[in-house]
Amino acid sequence: LLLGILGAPALGDPGPLEDVVIDRYYIPKICLREAQMGDFIRYHYNGTFKDGKKFDSSYDRGATVAGVVGVGRLITGMDRGLQGMCVNERRHLIVPPHLGYGSIGVAGLIPPDATLYFDVVMLDIWNKNDKLQITTLSKPERCNRTVENSDFVRYHYNGTLLDGTPFDSSYSKGSTYDTYVGSGWLIKGMDQGLLGMCAGEKRSIIIPPFLAYGEKGYGTVIPPQASLVFSVLLVDFHNPKDGVFLEHLEVPESCKRRAVTGDFVRYHYNGTLMDGTLFDSSYSRNQTYNTYIGKGYIIPGMDQGLQGVCMGEQRRVVIPPHLAYGENGAGDKIPGSAVLIFDVHVVDFHNPADPVEIETVFRPEGCNVTTRNRDFVRYHYNCSLLDGTRLFSSHDYEKPQEVTLGANKVIEGLNSGLLDMCAGERRVLIVPPHLGHGESGARGVPGSAVLRFEVELISMEEGVPEGYLFIWHGEPPASLYEQMDLNKDGGIPADEFSTFIKTQVAEGKGRLMPSSDPEKVIADMFQNQDRNQDGKITPDELKLKSDEDQEKIHEEL
Repeated sequence: LLLGILGAPALGDPGPLEDVVIDRYYIPKICLREAQMGDFIRYHYNGTFKDGKKFDSSYDRGATVAGVVGVGRLITGMDRGLQGMCVNERRHLIVPPHLGYGSIGVAGLIPPDATLYFDVVMLDIWNKNDKLQITTLSKPERCNRTVENSDFVRYHYNGTLLDGTPFDSSYSKGSTYDTYVGSGWLIKGMDQGLLGMCAGEKRSIIIPPFLAYGEKGYGTVIPPQASLVFSVLLVDFHNPKDGVFLEHLEVPESCKRRAVTGDFVRYHYNGTLMDGTLFDSSYSRNQTYNTYIGKGYIIPGMDQGLQGVCMGEQRRVVIPPHLAYGENGAGDKIPGSAVLIFDVHVVDFHNPADPVEIETVFRPEGCNVTTRNRDFVRYHYNCSLLDGTRLFSSHDYEKPQEVTLGANKVIEGLNSGLLDMCAGERRVLIVPPHLGHGESGARGVPGSAVLRFEVELISMEEGVPEGYLFIWHGEPPASLYEQMDLNKDGGIPADEFSTFIKTQVAEGKGRLMPSSDPEKVIADMFQNQDRNQDGKITPDELKLKSDEDQEKIHEEL
């Protein structure tokens, strides 16, 4: 038909056209909507005569044409020719004179009885009854809360006109668009389009002009009466009234105590933004984060989020920016107004006032004799951190551990936990760091670590007071020197001294300091009494330890 109208040499002139001729020479693959009578449309066109001479062009004016189709505001041929067009569709229209400007024409522009040729591209279609068109492109599996009015949102977007022409993008600026929803800071369509979104959700939002920039448009990038298409990714959101949100991921069955203000907590964490971007991790440093809680050493949200944790608990702490790093953010990894998510694993905690926690697992019947300071004990032990990490065990060696209690040979907490035990008794000891290895830790023991000991007392020997090598079980003999001087020659050599002491021990009249070689202990005792080091003890040299201590007191007085 078009070829016939334009004229084909072999066919001749078919005569005047009765209706507009439409050539849909480009139809987009996706056509969400076709222009109908009463729709508001925007389009570009070139208008020419049959000989190709241009009489009008919207391109030359640098502005699209906007108007209502099918209600008589356009020439009849154009009204009919635009019906059913899709956005981005291109058409050639041939408008006969009676559907154009007729026998009158347009003075100085279009002669009478002129057939008009239009090359048209449709850019926008909308109707005053249109509503916002929202399409969810993707949505996270977990969504605890959605956007509401008065929330503060951070999102990325690409903005295009309905024909796909881009006009703005947050990605090109390298930062999210941050604003309140429902407070008049956004165009109405975006205010509505963000409602109900989850953090991490992607949406396509098509906004008709009366919910966007309307008749005025915006600057040079958004023409009047333009529908807008936003592809939105919601990065995060919060409300200024939000508090810390807690999610208990794993809580141990046994939780004897929960952390409170003033406790010192050791924990591992992964810190992410709401879109999953990792900004920090203690695991990457292979070291726990150690701090007091409730004292302002950490951000307020974490101070609150660690309250009430159990040892071994895994907890998610979601912190709004006003309880984190606020509008300024921190460094180059935490943007301003960012919601932070911490996945926390509490390794242990203690309070500087904590004593050793003692749990008796087994205590033999008829237990009358228990350990005291200065006793010599043999025991087996397993030592671990509270998260189960094995540190040391006496079972790795051929014999049990041996120590004199109260002699500063073991950490204070273990020494305390071994007191008042019976042979054969088993205990579990929880030792806070100030009674263990302190803030610095020890080889294989992290700083500020709470330790767990499983101990079993194998045997015990009654000890002697500090500074003593031998004590009497009762009163010493009144004529001590005479009894020591076995051959009655007025001097006590080392062999006589040794024989006498061994006899007292054998008869149960006294005992030597345990845990040491008896021969060495007796030799040290003789050395202490042989004050002039001539190889024998005289009556003037022999003195009891208690008498020596009393003389020192008098000297000090």
